[in-house]
Amino acid sequence: MIILRDYKLEFEKRVEFIKSVLKNSGAAGIVFGNSGGKDSALVGILCKAACDDTVGLIMPCTTARNYNEDIADAKAVADQYNIETRIVDLTPVKEAEINALKGVTKLNSLALTNMAPRLRMLTLYAVAASENRIVAGTGNKSEAYVGYFTKWGDGAHDFNPIADLTVTEVYEFLRFLNAPKCVIEKAPSAALFEGQTDEGEMGVTYKELDLYLSGGDIPEDKKQIIMRLHNASEHKRRGIIVYNK
Repeated sequence: MIILRDYKLEFEKRVEFIKSVLKNSGAAGIVFGNSGGKDSALVGILCKAACDDTVGLIMPCTTARNYNEDIADAKAVADQYNIETRIVDLTPVKEAEINALKGVTKLNSLALTNMAPRLRMLTLYAVAASENRIVAGTGNKSEAYVGYFTKWGDGAHDFNPIADLTVTEVYEFLRFLNAPKCVIEKAPSAALFEGQTDEGEMGVTYKELDLYLSGGDIPEDKKQIIMRLHNASEHKRRGIIVYNK
């Protein structure tokens, strides 16, 4: 394994960053979505090191992986780093929203798959507002570049301590921190529907994406996929369009 960064220094700097954000916000603690995945694991570890009053919400919704592997892996991270954990079952909430929209519109697959991340955002901010916490984001640089996140879902947060890290670097950081193998070795997936994987849905691997971002050479067809995803998701990165005089 080749470590591309000084992760001891990276850890110290990011912990200080989180402490500064928390102090300036006037909040008493932090809340984040503990999905059982690589990004949430790293964010949770960093936030706990910066603030003892850090809570990770496990928010399963619909898919079998959410209720089994993801919960087990999320708990493994929480147990190893002594992070307070709460579970919120969002399947009934999603079903209620779907029922409420019957007769209003015909929901397509895009609307349905984006529903869970937006319900998680709603849940995180409800807890944050009730307990004077700030919401930690868990998105990485690779996913942001191709827009692989839900607008106003997992893309909504108060701060993000890993936004500059590629997926490759996230894994290296987790190995440096001796994070649970179950998190490091599992196939990345938002588990938005049964059998879904990030790389399968995007049509490009994270290795190829990170190589592209670092200026490396990848097959032309993969390069075209990345460019297409990046251009199509520009609206997610530029924020709200407002009228200017």
